[in-house]
Amino acid sequence: MLRGAIVGLGNVAVHAHLPAWSERKDIEIVAATDLSPARRTALESGLPRARWYDSADDLLVREAPDFVDICTPPGTHAELIRTGLRHRAHVLCEKPLVASFEDLTVVTQLASASERVLFTVHNWRHAPILTHAHELVQRGEIGRLRRIRWETTRREPAGNSDGQPWTWRADPAMAGGGILVDHGWHAFYLLQEWAGQAPTGISARLETRRHTQWPVEDTATIRLEFPDATADVFLTWASDQRRNWIELEGTRGTIRVEDDVLVLNPSADRQGEQRWPYRPALSNGSYHPDWFHGVASEFVAEVTGSTRRGANLRVASVCVALQTLARESNRRNGDMLRVGS
Repeated sequence: MLRGAIVGLGNVAVHAHLPAWSERKDIEIVAATDLSPARRTALESGLPRARWYDSADDLLVREAPDFVDICTPPGTHAELIRTGLRHRAHVLCEKPLVASFEDLTVVTQLASASERVLFTVHNWRHAPILTHAHELVQRGEIGRLRRIRWETTRREPAGNSDGQPWTWRADPAMAGGGILVDHGWHAFYLLQEWAGQAPTGISARLETRRHTQWPVEDTATIRLEFPDATADVFLTWASDQRRNWIELEGTRGTIRVEDDVLVLNPSADRQGEQRWPYRPALSNGSYHPDWFHGVASEFVAEVTGSTRRGANLRVASVCVALQTLARESNRRNGDMLRVGS
């Protein structure tokens, strides 16, 4: 039995993490903390036996959990990760892991020195429609992957209701950026997996098309280069529709994710097209509790040693590099920048 603690009891913790942990027989969430005392009610409702603490430091000292699950806004991640690792706890952290190369260096060195797992929540890997798409790529259904097109369109950031003047996702100090951070991270880890290669170059343009009241970008247009493929990514909070659309083009066909339908065209003349409906749509909701089960299993496998450690952290490290370089490319008017090792 692993003893865990949750830091941050916002919506993603309450609606995705808590339900998944409570269903596992090998995990006990023994404590939680949040800066808002009002969220203690959510803990008492979801896990009445878990203990409440007013600070992460107090929790870690008094409980000494095997792991901490960090569900706070990105601007707090680096400090909380350092705190968890220094108390010799394994760390599971919501995306993005950290915002800078400097923070990445510190936390990865700390994880190595303490011999603890540092793991990022890459939950879109476990969306059934995307898992199926990946299986088709791996089976060679479309030949060698050559081009990927990815579109995420939203009307506004998650958790923001019409007319609401503030959301932490639009606060640079809390979010670390706009839609590039919020949705770009998902695209970056999935593109790495589908391409089966490390990216070699990135260019990006960041804009504010609609939400001028917020000091972060609401639209990002990105190109990634891989040794054998390219990927074009378009992300926006300035759309009139909520949708996800992805196309993977190979040497012998295409795969399309049309939000709630997966389409396989194994040849250019559309002979033998196959379609699989998926409900709910990929764009439905923001917390995806069913996708977190796979994340939890992968994290526990690294902690217990039943799988080799470090694969998730290597992918997350590239995501940090891509987000940093995307902003630098934007400052250089969209120049293509090399992605180093």
